[in-house]
Amino acid sequence: MANTINKHPAGSRSKLPGLVKSLMGAAAFASMALTAPASLAEVNTTDLAVTEDTVKVGILHSVTGTMAISETGSVQAEKLAIEQINAMGGVLGRKIEYVQEDGASDWPTFAEKSRKLLLNDKVAAVFGCWTSASRKAVLPVFEQYNGMLYYPTFYEGLEQSPNVIYTGQEATQQILAGIDWVVKEKKAKTFYLLGSDYIWPRTSNKIARKHIEKLGLKVVGEDYYPLGHTQFNSIINKFKLKKPDVIFASVVGGSNVAFYKQLKAAGIDMTKEKPLVLTISVTEDEILGIGGENIDGAYASMKYFQSLTNDNNQAFVKAFKERWGDDIVIGDVTQAAYLGPWLWKAAVEAAGSFDVDKVRAASPGIELTTAPEGYVKVHPNHHLWSKTRIGNAKTDGQYEIVYETPELIEPDPFPAGYQ
Repeated sequence: MANTINKHPAGSRSKLPGLVKSLMGAAAFASMALTAPASLAEVNTTDLAVTEDTVKVGILHSVTGTMAISETGSVQAEKLAIEQINAMGGVLGRKIEYVQEDGASDWPTFAEKSRKLLLNDKVAAVFGCWTSASRKAVLPVFEQYNGMLYYPTFYEGLEQSPNVIYTGQEATQQILAGIDWVVKEKKAKTFYLLGSDYIWPRTSNKIARKHIEKLGLKVVGEDYYPLGHTQFNSIINKFKLKKPDVIFASVVGGSNVAFYKQLKAAGIDMTKEKPLVLTISVTEDEILGIGGENIDGAYASMKYFQSLTNDNNQAFVKAFKERWGDDIVIGDVTQAAYLGPWLWKAAVEAAGSFDVDKVRAASPGIELTTAPEGYVKVHPNHHLWSKTRIGNAKTDGQYEIVYETPELIEPDPFPAGYQ
Protein backbone atom coordinates (compact mmCIF):
# COMPACT_ATOMS: atom_id res chain seq x y z
CA MET A 1 0.00 0.00 0.00
CA ALA A 2 1.63 3.08 -1.18
CA ASN A 3 3.44 4.86 1.62
CA THR A 4 1.45 3.28 4.45
CA ILE A 5 4.59 1.90 6.06
CA ASN A 6 7.18 4.60 6.47
CA LYS A 7 10.03 5.72 8.63
CA HIS A 8 9.28 8.96 10.43
CA PRO A 9 11.16 10.88 13.09
CA ALA A 10 10.12 10.06 16.65
CA GLY A 11 7.07 12.07 17.60
CA SER A 12 5.64 12.38 14.08
CA ARG A 13 2.69 10.50 12.65
CA SER A 14 1.49 9.85 9.12
CA LYS A 15 -1.93 11.23 8.20
CA LEU A 16 -2.45 8.56 5.54
CA PRO A 17 -5.37 6.15 5.97
CA GLY A 18 -4.62 2.67 7.25
CA LEU A 19 -6.29 0.54 4.59
CA VAL A 20 -5.95 -3.21 4.69
CA LYS A 21 -7.36 -5.74 2.24
CA SER A 22 -7.62 -9.51 2.41
CA LEU A 23 -4.80 -11.62 1.05
CA MET A 24 -7.37 -13.94 -0.48
CA GLY A 25 -9.14 -11.02 -2.10
CA ALA A 26 -7.93 -8.90 -4.97
CA ALA A 27 -4.71 -7.77 -3.29
CA ALA A 28 -2.69 -8.27 -0.16
CA PHE A 29 -2.71 -5.29 2.16
CA ALA A 30 -3.64 -3.12 -0.86
CA SER A 31 -0.71 -2.12 -3.07
CA MET A 32 2.44 -1.07 -1.26
CA ALA A 33 5.05 0.59 -3.44
CA LEU A 34 7.69 -2.02 -4.25
CA THR A 35 11.37 -1.34 -3.99
CA ALA A 36 13.35 -2.29 -7.08
CA PRO A 37 15.61 -5.30 -6.42
CA ALA A 38 19.09 -4.26 -5.37
CA SER A 39 22.17 -6.34 -6.08
CA LEU A 40 23.12 -9.05 -3.61
CA ALA A 41 26.38 -7.28 -2.82
CA GLU A 42 24.44 -4.18 -1.78
CA VAL A 43 21.86 -5.83 0.50
CA ASN A 44 23.83 -8.62 2.20
CA THR A 45 27.36 -8.02 3.45
CA THR A 46 27.25 -10.38 6.45
CA ASP A 47 26.69 -13.82 4.91
CA LEU A 48 22.97 -14.08 5.64
CA ALA A 49 20.76 -16.54 3.73
CA VAL A 50 19.89 -14.06 1.00
CA THR A 51 20.00 -14.75 -2.74
CA GLU A 52 19.07 -12.68 -5.75
CA ASP A 53 15.50 -13.99 -5.39
CA THR A 54 14.92 -15.02 -1.75
CA VAL A 55 15.61 -14.15 1.87
CA LYS A 56 15.34 -16.67 4.69
CA VAL A 57 13.80 -15.95 8.13
CA GLY A 58 13.03 -18.09 11.16
CA ILE A 59 9.80 -18.85 13.01
CA LEU A 60 10.40 -20.16 16.54
CA HIS A 61 7.40 -20.99 18.75
CA SER A 62 6.02 -23.87 20.79
CA VAL A 63 3.68 -25.97 18.70
CA THR A 64 3.85 -28.82 21.23
CA GLY A 65 3.65 -28.85 25.02
CA THR A 66 1.66 -26.73 27.46
CA MET A 67 2.35 -23.45 25.62
CA ALA A 68 1.05 -24.63 22.24
CA ILE A 69 -2.44 -23.41 23.18
CA SER A 70 -1.03 -19.88 23.29
CA GLU A 71 1.67 -19.92 20.60
CA THR A 72 -0.06 -21.58 17.65
CA GLY A 73 -1.81 -18.32 16.77
CA SER A 74 1.54 -16.52 16.58
CA VAL A 75 2.82 -19.04 14.04
CA GLN A 76 -0.33 -18.59 11.95
CA ALA A 77 -0.06 -14.80 12.09
CA GLU A 78 3.59 -14.73 11.07
CA LYS A 79 2.96 -17.09 8.16
CA LEU A 80 0.00 -14.98 7.00
CA ALA A 81 2.09 -11.80 7.09
CA ILE A 82 4.89 -13.50 5.15
CA GLU A 83 2.44 -14.77 2.53
CA GLN A 84 0.91 -11.31 2.15
CA ILE A 85 4.32 -9.67 1.82
CA ASN A 86 5.36 -12.24 -0.78
CA ALA A 87 2.15 -11.66 -2.73
CA MET A 88 3.18 -8.01 -2.97
CA GLY A 89 6.65 -8.80 -4.29
CA GLY A 90 8.55 -9.56 -1.09
CA VAL A 91 11.26 -7.47 0.57
CA LEU A 92 13.79 -5.60 -1.56
CA GLY A 93 12.48 -7.63 -4.48
CA ARG A 94 13.06 -10.96 -2.72
CA LYS A 95 10.47 -13.50 -1.62
CA ILE A 96 10.60 -14.57 2.03
CA GLU A 97 11.26 -18.23 2.84
CA TYR A 98 10.88 -19.37 6.43
CA VAL A 99 12.44 -22.12 8.52
CA GLN A 100 10.11 -23.15 11.34
CA GLU A 101 11.38 -24.67 14.58
CA ASP A 102 9.45 -25.97 17.61
CA GLY A 103 10.53 -24.66 21.02
CA ALA A 104 8.36 -27.43 22.51
CA SER A 105 7.52 -25.41 25.65
CA ASP A 106 11.09 -26.07 26.83
CA TRP A 107 13.47 -23.16 27.40
CA PRO A 108 16.76 -24.97 26.62
CA THR A 109 15.18 -26.18 23.38
CA PHE A 110 14.41 -22.58 22.44
CA ALA A 111 18.07 -21.66 22.94
CA GLU A 112 19.22 -24.65 20.90
CA LYS A 113 16.84 -23.90 18.02
CA SER A 114 17.71 -20.20 17.97
CA ARG A 115 21.39 -21.10 17.65
CA LYS A 116 20.55 -23.40 14.72
CA LEU A 117 18.53 -20.69 12.97
CA LEU A 118 21.28 -18.10 13.29
CA LEU A 119 24.38 -20.22 12.69
CA ASN A 120 23.21 -23.02 10.39
CA ASP A 121 20.27 -21.45 8.56
CA LYS A 122 21.75 -17.93 8.65
CA VAL A 123 18.30 -16.34 8.81
CA ALA A 124 17.99 -12.58 8.46
CA ALA A 125 15.47 -12.33 11.33
CA VAL A 126 13.54 -14.58 13.71
CA PHE A 127 9.92 -14.14 14.69
CA GLY A 128 9.33 -16.03 17.87
CA CYS A 129 9.14 -16.95 21.55
CA TRP A 130 6.13 -16.40 23.82
CA THR A 131 7.02 -16.76 27.49
CA SER A 132 9.65 -14.54 29.05
CA ALA A 133 11.49 -17.70 30.08
CA SER A 134 11.91 -18.64 26.42
CA ARG A 135 12.95 -15.10 25.50
CA LYS A 136 15.52 -15.00 28.31
CA ALA A 137 16.86 -18.37 27.12
CA VAL A 138 17.45 -17.19 23.56
CA LEU A 139 18.56 -13.62 24.30
CA PRO A 140 22.26 -14.46 24.92
CA VAL A 141 22.29 -16.37 21.63
CA PHE A 142 20.88 -13.44 19.65
CA GLU A 143 23.26 -10.99 21.30
CA GLN A 144 26.30 -13.23 20.85
CA TYR A 145 25.64 -13.95 17.18
CA ASN A 146 23.98 -10.62 16.35
CA GLY A 147 20.59 -11.93 15.29
CA MET A 148 17.34 -9.94 15.28
CA LEU A 149 14.34 -11.27 17.20
CA TYR A 150 10.80 -9.92 16.87
CA TYR A 151 9.12 -10.85 20.16
CA PRO A 152 5.29 -10.60 20.25
CA THR A 153 4.19 -11.16 23.83
CA PHE A 154 3.14 -8.65 26.48
CA TYR A 155 5.89 -9.00 29.08
CA GLU A 156 7.33 -7.75 32.36
CA GLY A 157 9.63 -5.07 30.94
CA LEU A 158 12.99 -4.43 32.63
CA GLU A 159 14.74 -5.33 29.39
CA GLN A 160 15.99 -3.46 26.34
CA SER A 161 18.15 -5.37 23.89
CA PRO A 162 19.60 -4.05 20.64
CA ASN A 163 18.79 -7.48 19.17
CA VAL A 164 15.06 -7.52 20.00
CA ILE A 165 12.05 -5.59 18.73
CA TYR A 166 9.27 -6.00 21.30
CA THR A 167 5.94 -5.91 19.43
CA GLY A 168 3.84 -6.68 22.52
CA GLN A 169 3.37 -4.32 25.45
CA GLU A 170 5.78 -3.91 28.32
CA ALA A 171 4.29 -4.25 31.78
CA THR A 172 3.47 -0.65 32.64
CA GLN A 173 1.54 -0.15 29.38
CA GLN A 174 -0.69 -3.12 30.18
CA ILE A 175 -0.81 -3.34 33.98
CA LEU A 176 -1.02 0.24 35.25
CA ALA A 177 -3.89 1.22 32.96
CA GLY A 178 -5.78 -1.95 33.88
CA ILE A 179 -5.44 -1.39 37.61
CA ASP A 180 -6.31 2.29 37.30
CA TRP A 181 -9.47 1.35 35.40
CA VAL A 182 -10.67 -1.26 37.89
CA VAL A 183 -10.04 1.10 40.80
CA LYS A 184 -11.83 4.03 39.17
CA GLU A 185 -14.73 2.20 37.51
CA LYS A 186 -15.28 -0.71 39.91
CA LYS A 187 -14.13 0.95 43.16
CA ALA A 188 -11.75 -1.93 43.88
CA LYS A 189 -9.77 -1.73 47.11
CA THR A 190 -8.34 -5.23 47.69
CA PHE A 191 -6.47 -7.51 45.28
CA TYR A 192 -5.33 -11.14 45.21
CA LEU A 193 -2.39 -11.73 42.83
CA LEU A 194 -2.15 -15.11 41.10
CA GLY A 195 0.31 -16.26 38.45
CA SER A 196 2.23 -19.07 36.87
CA ASP A 197 5.64 -19.55 38.43
CA TYR A 198 8.20 -17.88 36.17
CA ILE A 199 9.64 -14.45 35.53
CA TRP A 200 6.77 -12.71 33.73
CA PRO A 201 3.99 -13.29 36.30
CA ARG A 202 6.32 -12.67 39.25
CA THR A 203 7.73 -9.42 37.86
CA SER A 204 4.32 -8.28 36.61
CA ASN A 205 2.81 -8.87 40.03
CA LYS A 206 5.69 -6.98 41.65
CA ILE A 207 4.79 -3.99 39.47
CA ALA A 208 1.08 -4.50 40.17
CA ARG A 209 1.67 -4.68 43.93
CA LYS A 210 3.74 -1.49 43.94
CA HIS A 211 1.07 0.34 41.96
CA ILE A 212 -1.75 -0.94 44.16
CA GLU A 213 0.13 0.16 47.28
CA LYS A 214 0.94 3.54 45.72
CA LEU A 215 -2.80 4.01 45.33
CA GLY A 216 -3.23 3.32 49.04
CA LEU A 217 -4.94 -0.02 48.41
CA LYS A 218 -4.17 -3.55 49.63
CA VAL A 219 -2.90 -6.87 48.30
CA VAL A 220 -4.48 -9.60 50.44
CA GLY A 221 -2.69 -12.57 48.88
CA GLU A 222 -0.17 -13.67 46.27
CA ASP A 223 0.42 -17.20 44.93
CA TYR A 224 2.19 -18.97 42.04
CA TYR A 225 1.86 -22.40 40.45
CA PRO A 226 4.11 -24.30 38.02
CA LEU A 227 3.46 -24.21 34.28
CA GLY A 228 1.00 -26.94 33.40
CA HIS A 229 -0.53 -26.98 36.91
CA THR A 230 -4.15 -28.17 36.93
CA GLN A 231 -5.31 -28.26 40.57
CA PHE A 232 -6.55 -24.86 41.74
CA ASN A 233 -9.06 -25.81 44.46
CA SER A 234 -6.77 -24.69 47.29
CA ILE A 235 -6.30 -21.20 45.84
CA ILE A 236 -10.02 -20.90 45.14
CA ASN A 237 -10.64 -21.63 48.82
CA LYS A 238 -8.24 -18.81 49.67
CA PHE A 239 -10.23 -16.47 47.44
CA LYS A 240 -13.39 -17.38 49.35
CA LEU A 241 -11.62 -16.80 52.67
CA LYS A 242 -9.88 -13.52 51.79
CA LYS A 243 -12.79 -12.11 49.72
CA PRO A 244 -10.68 -9.80 47.48
CA ASP A 245 -12.42 -7.27 45.28
CA VAL A 246 -10.18 -8.32 42.38
CA ILE A 247 -8.42 -11.53 41.40
CA PHE A 248 -5.50 -10.25 39.31
CA ALA A 249 -4.52 -13.28 37.22
CA SER A 250 -1.44 -14.00 35.11
CA VAL A 251 -1.84 -17.76 34.69
CA VAL A 252 -0.56 -18.88 31.27
CA GLY A 253 -0.90 -21.76 28.83
CA GLY A 254 -2.98 -24.87 29.39
CA SER A 255 -3.33 -24.17 33.13
CA ASN A 256 -5.94 -21.57 32.24
CA VAL A 257 -8.35 -24.28 31.14
CA ALA A 258 -8.31 -25.94 34.55
CA PHE A 259 -8.28 -22.67 36.50
CA TYR A 260 -11.36 -21.08 34.95
CA LYS A 261 -13.36 -24.30 34.81
CA GLN A 262 -12.64 -24.93 38.50
CA LEU A 263 -13.42 -21.32 39.37
CA LYS A 264 -16.85 -21.71 37.81
CA ALA A 265 -17.39 -25.16 39.34
CA ALA A 266 -16.66 -23.67 42.78
CA GLY A 267 -19.59 -21.31 42.38
CA ILE A 268 -17.70 -18.12 41.54
CA ASP A 269 -19.90 -16.32 39.02
CA MET A 270 -17.61 -13.87 37.23
CA THR A 271 -20.56 -11.98 35.74
CA LYS A 272 -21.45 -10.81 39.27
CA GLU A 273 -17.91 -9.40 39.74
CA LYS A 274 -17.70 -10.60 43.35
CA PRO A 275 -14.80 -11.02 43.10
CA LEU A 276 -14.00 -9.37 39.78
CA VAL A 277 -11.45 -11.28 37.71
CA LEU A 278 -8.93 -9.15 35.83
CA THR A 279 -6.50 -11.13 33.68
CA ILE A 280 -3.46 -9.93 31.79
CA SER A 281 -2.83 -13.32 30.16
CA VAL A 282 -6.05 -14.75 28.69
CA THR A 283 -6.51 -13.85 25.05
CA GLU A 284 -9.12 -15.20 22.66
CA ASP A 285 -6.67 -18.00 21.83
CA GLU A 286 -6.81 -19.30 25.40
CA ILE A 287 -10.59 -18.86 25.60
CA LEU A 288 -10.88 -21.27 22.68
CA GLY A 289 -9.53 -23.94 25.05
CA ILE A 290 -11.19 -22.66 28.21
CA GLY A 291 -14.66 -22.30 26.69
CA GLY A 292 -16.47 -18.96 26.67
CA GLU A 293 -19.06 -20.24 29.13
CA ASN A 294 -16.29 -20.83 31.70
CA ILE A 295 -14.82 -17.33 31.62
CA ASP A 296 -17.95 -15.26 30.95
CA GLY A 297 -17.75 -12.00 32.90
CA ALA A 298 -13.97 -11.85 33.42
CA TYR A 299 -12.06 -8.76 32.30
CA ALA A 300 -8.77 -8.57 30.42
CA SER A 301 -6.28 -5.73 29.99
CA MET A 302 -4.63 -5.92 26.55
CA LYS A 303 -3.77 -3.67 23.62
CA TYR A 304 -5.77 -5.72 21.11
CA PHE A 305 -9.01 -7.68 20.94
CA GLN A 306 -10.45 -9.39 17.88
CA SER A 307 -13.67 -7.39 18.34
CA LEU A 308 -12.00 -4.06 17.41
CA THR A 309 -14.11 -2.44 14.71
CA ASN A 310 -11.57 -0.34 12.79
CA ASP A 311 -11.12 -1.00 9.06
CA ASN A 312 -7.60 -2.39 9.48
CA ASN A 313 -8.76 -5.02 11.94
CA GLN A 314 -11.86 -6.04 10.02
CA ALA A 315 -9.73 -6.75 6.95
CA PHE A 316 -7.11 -8.56 9.05
CA VAL A 317 -9.71 -10.79 10.73
CA LYS A 318 -11.22 -11.58 7.32
CA ALA A 319 -7.84 -12.54 5.85
CA PHE A 320 -6.91 -14.56 8.94
CA LYS A 321 -10.11 -16.57 8.85
CA GLU A 322 -9.88 -17.14 5.11
CA ARG A 323 -6.36 -18.50 5.61
CA TRP A 324 -6.84 -20.53 8.80
CA GLY A 325 -10.57 -21.30 9.02
CA ASP A 326 -13.80 -19.63 10.06
CA ASP A 327 -13.64 -21.06 13.58
CA ILE A 328 -10.23 -19.51 14.30
CA VAL A 329 -9.86 -16.74 16.90
CA ILE A 330 -7.29 -13.97 17.18
CA GLY A 331 -5.78 -12.75 20.42
CA ASP A 332 -3.44 -9.97 21.52
CA VAL A 333 -0.19 -11.86 21.00
CA THR A 334 -1.35 -13.24 17.66
CA GLN A 335 -1.90 -9.69 16.39
CA ALA A 336 1.44 -8.54 17.79
CA ALA A 337 3.13 -11.49 16.06
CA TYR A 338 1.52 -10.40 12.79
CA LEU A 339 3.21 -7.01 13.14
CA GLY A 340 6.70 -8.55 13.27
CA PRO A 341 7.24 -9.36 9.57
CA TRP A 342 5.71 -6.03 8.51
CA LEU A 343 7.92 -4.00 10.85
CA TRP A 344 10.97 -5.99 9.72
CA LYS A 345 10.08 -5.40 6.05
CA ALA A 346 9.71 -1.66 6.68
CA ALA A 347 13.06 -1.47 8.49
CA VAL A 348 14.86 -3.50 5.81
CA GLU A 349 13.52 -1.25 3.08
CA ALA A 350 14.36 1.88 5.05
CA ALA A 351 17.90 0.54 5.50
CA GLY A 352 18.19 -0.75 1.95
CA SER A 353 19.82 -3.83 3.40
CA PHE A 354 19.15 -7.09 5.24
CA ASP A 355 22.25 -6.59 7.43
CA VAL A 356 21.17 -6.73 11.07
CA ASP A 357 23.17 -3.67 12.14
CA LYS A 358 21.59 -1.57 9.39
CA VAL A 359 18.08 -2.88 10.09
CA ARG A 360 18.52 -2.11 13.78
CA ALA A 361 19.66 1.45 13.04
CA ALA A 362 16.65 1.99 10.76
CA SER A 363 14.04 0.61 13.18
CA PRO A 364 13.38 3.53 15.61
CA GLY A 365 10.64 5.69 14.16
CA ILE A 366 9.26 2.99 11.87
CA GLU A 367 5.48 3.25 11.97
CA LEU A 368 2.69 0.99 10.77
CA THR A 369 -0.56 2.76 10.00
CA THR A 370 -2.09 -0.51 8.79
CA ALA A 371 -1.76 -2.37 12.12
CA PRO A 372 -4.95 -4.21 13.10
CA GLU A 373 -4.78 -2.50 16.50
CA GLY A 374 -4.81 0.81 14.65
CA TYR A 375 -1.37 2.41 14.63
CA VAL A 376 2.02 1.57 16.11
CA LYS A 377 5.44 3.16 16.05
CA VAL A 378 8.82 1.80 17.10
CA HIS A 379 10.32 3.71 20.02
CA PRO A 380 14.12 4.15 20.27
CA ASN A 381 13.95 1.62 23.14
CA HIS A 382 12.70 -0.99 20.60
CA HIS A 383 9.20 -1.22 22.11
CA LEU A 384 6.00 0.04 20.48
CA TRP A 385 3.79 2.97 21.31
CA SER A 386 0.28 1.52 21.77
CA LYS A 387 -3.08 1.93 23.47
CA THR A 388 -4.40 -0.24 26.30
CA ARG A 389 -7.93 -1.60 26.21
CA ILE A 390 -10.17 -3.38 28.72
CA GLY A 391 -12.35 -6.22 27.44
CA ASN A 392 -15.20 -8.10 29.12
CA ALA A 393 -15.31 -11.81 28.22
CA LYS A 394 -18.52 -13.14 26.68
CA THR A 395 -19.87 -16.65 26.19
CA ASP A 396 -19.09 -16.54 22.45
CA GLY A 397 -15.38 -16.44 23.26
CA GLN A 398 -14.94 -12.78 22.35
CA TYR A 399 -14.31 -9.68 24.46
CA GLU A 400 -16.59 -6.68 24.52
CA ILE A 401 -14.31 -3.63 24.69
CA VAL A 402 -15.44 -1.42 27.57
CA TYR A 403 -12.51 1.02 27.73
CA GLU A 404 -9.45 2.18 25.84
CA THR A 405 -6.86 4.77 26.73
CA PRO A 406 -7.47 7.99 24.80
CA GLU A 407 -3.85 8.26 23.63
CA LEU A 408 -0.99 5.96 22.76
CA ILE A 409 1.07 5.00 25.80
CA GLU A 410 4.81 5.54 25.51
CA PRO A 411 6.74 2.35 26.33
CA ASP A 412 8.81 2.60 29.50
CA PRO A 413 10.54 -0.74 30.15
CA PHE A 414 12.49 0.62 33.13
CA PRO A 415 9.84 2.59 35.04
CA ALA A 416 11.07 4.66 37.97
CA GLY A 417 9.63 3.41 41.24
CA TYR A 418 8.55 0.00 39.90
CA GLN A 419 11.85 -1.86 39.62
